[in-house]
Parts: sequence; structure tokens; C-alpha cells
Amino acid sequence: MPRSSGNGAVTRSTLRQQIADALRDEVLAGRLQPGQEFTVKEIAEQYGVSATPVREALVDLSAQGLLEADQHRGFRVHEYSVEDFRGMIEARGLVIEGMFVALTEGRPNAVRPDDPRAASLVAGVRRRGEEAQRAAAAGDLTVLIGYDLRFWRELGACFGNPYLADFLHRLRVQSWVCAVQHLRRLTDLRGELWAGHTELVDALIAGDNDTARAIIARYNAHSIALIERLASG
Repeated sequence: MPRSSGNGAVTRSTLRQQIADALRDEVLAGRLQPGQEFTVKEIAEQYGVSATPVREALVDLSAQGLLEADQHRGFRVHEYSVEDFRGMIEARGLVIEGMFVALTEGRPNAVRPDDPRAASLVAGVRRRGEEAQRAAAAGDLTVLIGYDLRFWRELGACFGNPYLADFLHRLRVQSWVCAVQHLRRLTDLRGELWAGHTELVDALIAGDNDTARAIIARYNAHSIALIERLASG
């Protein structure tokens, strides 16, 4: 049986992920617009790499709902509607509620307030939340998205179910992709962006799940109202 060194596969896999991450950032930054089309060759030339990892990265992003594959034209950035955004917010709420249930029922891997791991894990999450809040206050959407995604990813891990955490991360990326096309129309986002990250962490540390649920409900209502307003204007 022929031997494989494995190094080529590892390198390609890493490159594939790097390209996928870079393109996702391009979409979130608004540099790749909804409906914009491009080919594997164009992306490969842009990044100076071979077509194979690019094609794999684009397929990955298509599976995540960020791109659409066209057999004849290549790929294009998915165009989400306001109704799509409402559905994402609803789905996010259901996933987070599932996490609260896991926490309330004492899931073995969940990090409860009295857990010895809680202090260090929550401190890291809180730092992400503080950075996200500063970015929101400054109206810096690009920085906010980066810290917000890290905040929710690390917070989700505390609930002890990696499948829920991964699904929540995917939904949050999709909802940001949907939102940025509207948010970037505003020249000044100060005062427009949600900044309740540390308030949510404090409620969870205190074991006050009712307050945490109320914070998330207000956040979801704020998000939907903001995007609906921008889309209609």
C-alpha cells in the first residue's frame, strides 16, 4: 500500500481554512457584496494559490450558506432578505434557549457559577464582551463583529454542548452577513449597535437565567427593529 507523508494534506487543509476565513471576512467587511459573482480562478489568482484549496474553501462557505454555487458562473455571495434575518434571529433564540435548558438541568459539561472552571472561563468571555462593547460604542462594525463572534463562541462553549455552540456560531455568522449589507449604509453607527455583552455575562455569573433571557430577548428585538428600519429606508 503506498505511503502518504500527510504534510501536503495538512498544508492544503490549513490553506483551505485560511482562504475560507479570508473570504468570510471580505463578506462581513462588505468588500464582497450580496450577489457579487466570482470564479475559482479569480480567487486563486487573487491569493496566489492553486485552484484546489480555493474550490474546497468556496464549497465550505456554500455549505455554511454564505455563498451560492452556480455550475456555469462559479460562485456568488448569497443575498439574504429581511425575512431571512427574522428567521435567523428566531433560530438563534431557540438554540440559546436550549443552552439555558442544558444549564438549568445540570448538564455534566456545563460551566455553572459555582464550577471551579467558571472564574477563568468567564473572565475571558467578559474581556471579549468589553472589547465588543467598546467597538459598538465607537460604531466600529468590523471590530465589533470580530469580538462579538468570539464572545458568543466562548460563551456558547460554557454551556457544555459543542454541537449547539457550533450551530449558534454558524447562525451568528449568517446573521452578521445579512445585517452588514444594511448596517454599512450608515455613516455613523454610534448608538445603533447592541452593547449588552457584559450585562449578559453578569446575569449568568449570578445564576439569574431569567434576567439573561430578558437581555437576549431585548437584543433580538433591537436587532430585528434596526434591520427592518434600515431595509425600509
